[in-house]
Amino acid sequence: MKTVGNVIWVVFGGFFIFLEYLVASLLLMITIIGIPFGLQTLKIAMLALWPFGSEVTSEPDAGGCLSVLMNVIWILIGGIWISLTHLVLGILFCITVVGIPFGLQHFKLAALALTPFGKDIN
Repeated sequence: MKTVGNVIWVVFGGFFIFLEYLVASLLLMITIIGIPFGLQTLKIAMLALWPFGSEVTSEPDAGGCLSVLMNVIWILIGGIWISLTHLVLGILFCITVVGIPFGLQHFKLAALALTPFGKDIN
């Protein structure tokens, strides 16, 4: 069932979400300062490409102050808007019964897009 959900996800918009995150990641990695943020955007891109069956977990040593500081900078720069976009898309998908699994994937992406530092994708 994971494979079917992922294929439907990719065909009906997941690939475009992946491309947006990939381009943003590459643009962020142009500067040395943007490399940590580009790596986090690349992490979100991989989840956006194949979300069914993937799980977002906190890293065991994720409680450091650097991770918290980077998450605060991320939220202020644009993470809140990315997260709100996924939240709205998730609500729209959950209106119909057929869209509920896809809405849940957008909720997973919203949580990761809000605070990506200190998170791992399994």
